[in-house]
Amino acid sequence: MNTACVVLLAGPIEPTPRLRAEVAGRHVIAADGGLRHALSLSLAPDLIVGDLDSAPPDLLARFPGVERRTLPRDKAETDGAAALTAATERGCRDLLILGALGGPRTDHVFSNLVLALDRAHGFDRLVMFDGRERAFPLTPGQTLHHEASPGTQFSICRFGEVTGLTIRGAKWPLDAVTLPFGSVLTQSNEAAGPVAITIATGRAFALFNEN
Repeated sequence: MNTACVVLLAGPIEPTPRLRAEVAGRHVIAADGGLRHALSLSLAPDLIVGDLDSAPPDLLARFPGVERRTLPRDKAETDGAAALTAATERGCRDLLILGALGGPRTDHVFSNLVLALDRAHGFDRLVMFDGRERAFPLTPGQTLHHEASPGTQFSICRFGEVTGLTIRGAKWPLDAVTLPFGSVLTQSNEAAGPVAITIATGRAFALFNEN
């Protein structure tokens, strides 16, 4: 059974060859305005989720017969959260989220990062990618391995204090350090090759700039 899927959110993406290769063969769930990315990436969605206030009728008409889960506009969760729930319900284990980073709405980016951190434990792998930047939620006690090219810039961004932070394969490695919330020590590191990152406690994610 194919347990790899992609959730399309409404933020900007760059349909690079790398991005196109990574979405190939995945089940596709589009969250409202994220349906636009199905066109630019030549994807056939399996499910459209949301209140559909940012997916115009002419766009929806391009995908007749696709299952829809229409939500009320006034609700306690975002369309993205509903899309992640749908991915879990459909047995997704390897989740790629597109359109979650950047764009004009900083509050949307913040909520997407919070969602990713909160839901990461429910998947074997969860990655956010827009063709330029790639974000990995860091799960305490588990090591993130990423095959970064030498020279790739990356940062560890935190939602509070982090303990036991270890970074290998970087220009500036760290060994089981504790970082208070206000520290910016982990901003703009540089990969020397494959990178390995571990935290003992805390909530954080690794953001790689792959331009």
